[in-house]
Amino acid sequence: MNTTAVASDLKHITGWSIVVSVLLMLAGILAIALPVLVGIGVNIVVAWLLVFAGVMHLVWAWHIRSLGSVIWQILLGLLYIGVGAYLLLRPLAGLATLTLALAIYLFAEGMLELILAFARRPRHGWGWLLFDGVVTLALAILIWRAWPYRTLWVVGTLVGISMIFSGVTRLMISLTARSVANKLA
Repeated sequence: MNTTAVASDLKHITGWSIVVSVLLMLAGILAIALPVLVGIGVNIVVAWLLVFAGVMHLVWAWHIRSLGSVIWQILLGLLYIGVGAYLLLRPLAGLATLTLALAIYLFAEGMLELILAFARRPRHGWGWLLFDGVVTLALAILIWRAWPYRTLWVVGTLVGISMIFSGVTRLMISLTARSVANKLA
């Protein structure tokens, strides 16, 4: 395959990637504009994933019933299904619960990143770990302090921000690839 054909294919692919990037950024803006709806949507997706995982644990328990750990698989399956059903039946309470779980997760992640940063302190790049740990810890504290009064917007807003950053990153990579394609042509 010659460089002109490669450049043409690359331009075609990057064109679609640019369109997807813009749509992703627009979806992120929409998610930030409608954080409660997006948060409830995330809650529903997580709930169904938990129900599905619970059913899979029960199916697995049926298949391993002679190995002795069947009771634990049944208990896990029922726990997953129970939590998933709770999130489905009480989406606003489920959203508040997910928000608190997110704050706890971010707090633990931030603490571990700080520990890792100081453990790697003389090595190159330890400052980025420290920065990431401080920002993650601050975000966890902000979410926790707003809980439960202002939790409806947190998950949707974070999903929107993530979508915007993903769109911007994809756009920058696509534009770089497009530039390379133009040089090949």
